[in-house]
Amino acid sequence: MTDSEEPVRRLEPGALGYAIKRLFLGKPLITAQLTQERLSNTTALGVLSPDAISSSAYGTEQILVELLPYAGLAAFSLVLPITGVILVILVLVAASYRQVVMAYTRAGGSYVVARENFGPRVAQVAAAALLIDYVVTVAVQTSAGTVAVVSAIPSLGPYSLEITIGMVVVLCYANLRGLREAGRPFAVPTYLFSVLLVAMIVVGVIKAATVGLLTYDASLLPGAVPVQQGSGLVEGATILVLLRAFANGGSSLTGVEAISNTVSAFRSPRGPNARKVLVTMATILGFLVGGVSLLAYFTHATPYESGYPSVVSQEARAVFGHGTLGQVMFAAIQTATALILYTGANTSFNGFPFLASFVASDRFLPRQLTTRGHRLVFSNGILVLTILAVALLLFSGGTVTALVPFYAIGVFTGFAMAGYGMTKHHLRLRERRWRRKLAINLAAGILSTVVVAIFAVAKFTEGAWLVVVVFPMLVFVLIRLNREYRAEAAVLEQTTALGANPTRYAHHQVLVLVNTVDLAVIEALRYGSSLRPDKVIAVHFVIDAQAAERLRARWAELGMNTTLRLIDVPDRRIARAAYDLVQKAITDAPRTGITVLLPRRSYAPLLGRLLHDRTADRIARVVSRIPQAAATIVPYDVQTRIRALTPNLPEERITTVLERFLTRIGAPHNDDPRTIHDQPKSEPGSTPIAALQPGTDATVDGRLHEIALTDNP
Repeated sequence: MTDSEEPVRRLEPGALGYAIKRLFLGKPLITAQLTQERLSNTTALGVLSPDAISSSAYGTEQILVELLPYAGLAAFSLVLPITGVILVILVLVAASYRQVVMAYTRAGGSYVVARENFGPRVAQVAAAALLIDYVVTVAVQTSAGTVAVVSAIPSLGPYSLEITIGMVVVLCYANLRGLREAGRPFAVPTYLFSVLLVAMIVVGVIKAATVGLLTYDASLLPGAVPVQQGSGLVEGATILVLLRAFANGGSSLTGVEAISNTVSAFRSPRGPNARKVLVTMATILGFLVGGVSLLAYFTHATPYESGYPSVVSQEARAVFGHGTLGQVMFAAIQTATALILYTGANTSFNGFPFLASFVASDRFLPRQLTTRGHRLVFSNGILVLTILAVALLLFSGGTVTALVPFYAIGVFTGFAMAGYGMTKHHLRLRERRWRRKLAINLAAGILSTVVVAIFAVAKFTEGAWLVVVVFPMLVFVLIRLNREYRAEAAVLEQTTALGANPTRYAHHQVLVLVNTVDLAVIEALRYGSSLRPDKVIAVHFVIDAQAAERLRARWAELGMNTTLRLIDVPDRRIARAAYDLVQKAITDAPRTGITVLLPRRSYAPLLGRLLHDRTADRIARVVSRIPQAAATIVPYDVQTRIRALTPNLPEERITTVLERFLTRIGAPHNDDPRTIHDQPKSEPGSTPIAALQPGTDATVDGRLHEIALTDNP
């Protein structure tokens, strides 16, 4: 071999997929790097508020969408009292959550409040509400962000859905790489949007009071939503229409609970700091929602059926005009609006996986959601959220108006659970001034429940029916999963109680199920013999008589020492035949333990699914139900043998190229955390672990790689 030649390196199974993962996600992080940055109040306001503050960009517009077709121009007068009612609810909900963040400084918000006061089963109502809210938040926020973009660049309008879905995918990818909402860059959009919108509102009100503002005429706006003509206040503004408009406007309060969900991220004292930020956020939100509605009253900014240009963009045009300053302010407001809305959507990519892991740790969701992935994020939760959000966007068409009916039920259910939970908290503890606090929380809970009922009735035919159906189903699924986990735990606990030591049977018999003679069967027979049983028997269930005869002849030809039994299965129910065989063997010899070995040829996952069925799995499940029997699948890795014989397969060459590229850019192939990161140096006078004597107490400085627990000598 010449110096220029390189030896062929045998790559471990899955090397290609792992190399691609490292290429797109970066090198893996180790658990020791899992740290949580504590947020100052200034940073926390910018980082945790975009979901709430950004809702002011579309809340007023959604009220007008419902009012204009029925109430006509009277809608611009009705929008103010409806907004006023929404602001009253905001004050009450914020007052309720001020107590939540003081009493519960752990992350989790209304879920933790409900769990601590009503138990884990009732808390699943809050969990379902929050999970649905997070999914819809991604869809609504990204859709509204796209509206801000296409309002500034109308030529992109026909591609709104594609842009929105693309943004969700980008957020998913960024979060899989370990994006963190814990720094100043994430606070910039919140402050920028707030400052610009406050400036627009202040300038607009001053102009309206002095020189007057431009007023839009819906009849001259092609594409605007239909506006009822005549005395709309009398003819069209029915109670149902007003309730629908109020329900739409309730979307302005989304995100108020975000701070209570992340109290643990604040600096000490956590409760008081979280309370200050919550009050500040609610104040900004209230001012912006009220200001946008007031400008809508002055300018008659009218929503469009296509969703763009938005009401806020029309208000910006009316306030700042079309001059140079007006163009600059318009572009700045639209940019800030898009940024804060997309940032608000990203909030769910942190909240949903964390909440899902929290619920899963309580055994109400699959355990896979508690696992941190390649970059120390809850990758499974991020992927689930992305899939659900994209599905919702495709189902609804990706417009904010179509998505709003899915929104407020989850939001206000969370508000209600927090209010009722805190009510019980006060009744239980009866702390100082508990009656006044109880009145606030109970009022918030009752009012939120009323809003949920209004929303469910008023928006039922517009899409709320889906949430009304999905919500109880999700709660049922959560409780059903928990029941399964609890049943498994009870069975395992009962088994452990019978004795931790393995049962010793008087006799042990191994049955190896075979359908042909190959290396996989040979390996299974060798493994069976290594168990030192009293007897090893090969069993073939006869479905095809000719195939069985060929097997018998081949068995004799190879001089196999193991006894081969051929059992006829006329109904072709192999799993049932295996069950009967094992059951009979135990009946004939009651003190005999039976081990059933099932050879499996292992291929690449997709190829294996296509080329081979899952008969071994079915047999193993059935046999494992028998108390004195155990079924073991013995894999034989055919794919590795293929790769060893053909090292120049395309995927092998691709993997080698990727590994060389990643090595050059500083991502080492050896991802052992002991080699990626520097080891701590020994301090003078310290004792190596290997030198410790049994029975000696010691304090370990550093990270342990392995611990073995053994019996005392």
